[in-house]
Amino acid sequence: MSTRINLAATDSSAYKAMRGLEEYLQTTSLSNIQKELIKIRASQINGCAFCLAMHTRDAVQYGETPQRIYLLSAWREAAEFYTAEEQVILAMTEEITLISRQGLTENTYARAKELFSEKHVAEIIMAVITINAWNRIAVSTHLRVPKD
Repeated sequence: MSTRINLAATDSSAYKAMRGLEEYLQTTSLSNIQKELIKIRASQINGCAFCLAMHTRDAVQYGETPQRIYLLSAWREAAEFYTAEEQVILAMTEEITLISRQGLTENTYARAKELFSEKHVAEIIMAVITINAWNRIAVSTHLRVPKD
């Protein structure tokens, strides 16, 4: 894979705007685990190795179990490992990430409204949007996974 631009260095204003979204996410009511589940699942769908390496490591540091991380790509088949809230968050993550298929469905949105406040639903949507943007930056600029 060829080396490409470093967005942070080439267009620092754009990178700063993305960092602003991350700063916003730190103020939300989403737990660290919820945020990492969103980031990992979207990164799996988008094939972003850089973000997968970062966010699986972060999730473990926040107390997430390796087993739940391993099962995340098949969370529907392993639903008993995830709370009802996490299942809705994961469904929202998939539907928003795969927006060209159908987008956030009425069914998933209704389930989210049953479990979360409107503000919390908005925070979930923004978390999904943010990681999708980071995935697109990492994949299009060929960010390499650092070797430990």
